Amino acid sequence: MHDSVSWENASTDGSTIIARNEDARTAWTKRFVVTPSTSNGVTSYVSKGNKFSITLPEEQQRYTSTPDWTDNDGTFGEDGINQSNVSMSATESATANKKVLRADPFIKNGISEDSMLDVVLPFIHSAKEGVNV
Repeated sequence: MHDSVSWENASTDGSTIIARNEDARTAWTKRFVVTPSTSNGVTSYVSKGNKFSITLPEEQQRYTSTPDWTDNDGTFGEDGINQSNVSMSATESATANKKVLRADPFIKNGISEDSMLDVVLPFIHSAKEGVNV
């Protein structure tokens, strides 16, 4: 019996594995994207989905994502790992039941699934920092 979980042996070659499932359709193609780090990144972000907007820092870490095959409705980066080895899964369902919506209502132009990963993961160095962003 071990006191802590050891992830080094999760794969035979020591690689990190991350997965994503899809709730939109059964055959909704994804891409694997590596966004390089930069010190002069885009600082103005506006969501295609709900017009959520935010000013971002110029300093951005390298990170991976698995966005939809098209960005017509937004980026939907969904999950990834950044160069600080912080991983993030960023999905939510817009079809929550009324009881859930009473406890946690949607904000019309608030951060939503199409934006979460791309405006958080490149800028954090820990999971705690990601929650506090």
